Amino acid sequence: MNKENRRVLAGDIGGTKTRLALFDVAGTTLITVAEERYSSRDYDTFAEIAGRFLADYPCQCDAACFGVAGPVRNGIAKTTNLPWRLVADELAQSVGIPRVALLNDLEANAWGIRALTASDFLILQAGDEDPEGNAAVIAAGTGLGEAGMYRDGLQLRPFGTEGGHSDFAPGDGLEIELLRYLLRQFSHVSWERVLSGPGLVNIYRFLCDYRQCATPDWLADAMRDGDPAAAVSLAALQEKDDMCIEALDRFVYLYGVEAGNLALKMFATGGFFVGGGIAPKIVEKLRDGTFIRGFQSKGRMQKLLASMPVRVILNERTALYGPAVYAAL
Repeated sequence: MNKENRRVLAGDIGGTKTRLALFDVAGTTLITVAEERYSSRDYDTFAEIAGRFLADYPCQCDAACFGVAGPVRNGIAKTTNLPWRLVADELAQSVGIPRVALLNDLEANAWGIRALTASDFLILQAGDEDPEGNAAVIAAGTGLGEAGMYRDGLQLRPFGTEGGHSDFAPGDGLEIELLRYLLRQFSHVSWERVLSGPGLVNIYRFLCDYRQCATPDWLADAMRDGDPAAAVSLAALQEKDDMCIEALDRFVYLYGVEAGNLALKMFATGGFFVGGGIAPKIVEKLRDGTFIRGFQSKGRMQKLLASMPVRVILNERTALYGPAVYAAL
């Protein structure tokens, strides 16, 4: 990476919110010049948000890069949870920046890891890190993102996947019933239908139906008036409702299960990272062993999974750092 200071525009485009920032970048050192957050669904296109930001903070940027929640191919992205289509060349013209790149949001998150420090992580499993090994990152939030990082001989090179949309695989009788419940609502049940904010709500509602328990009025009001997933997780963490406690416990266990699946596929002996918006909010639950129990639940591969370092990313700006690091390459 060019060590000379460069000013770049970086963005984290999600189904719920979009964040834009100007950074001065030198290596992996980032200095924030300006930053704003926007409600994604209040705009018809991403170009409207970018234009508004640059009108408020006029600048001459060397490059721009945006992480997008959806597949990116040949500089074109279609957001999964928004009706947006982004084309890098068209954005370059509309924002007046010579070089614009688009990354899958988890690929962007992976790039951001190199800008973090030890204090930005919570260690769930120390493991035995292989300095020549691959790595991977999983992130549950509005959706479920997954990315890999392979060794190119010099450093870890992130790449995006759409693994969160692969088939959900139940592991016991209760999860088989969960799958049946979800198949009555969706033609395809992916891991994202279980491991995301809406996924936690799906698990909670299934458990209420399966155990024939009504939602308490106070919880129904909280779910209706605010973020339903946040209401369920808070009630669980505060031990206010048995169904919420069971839902969060199953969610965290399954989060570990799918993280372990990804770790095996990427052979992530160089480290495994848990990112996204949900993890920092439920750190207390992640630390109780439930996640790692799911992560290691791979039969003959249990010892391999136990050797992989697992860290939670606590810095919620990682997905914004990543595009800045990439733009400055």
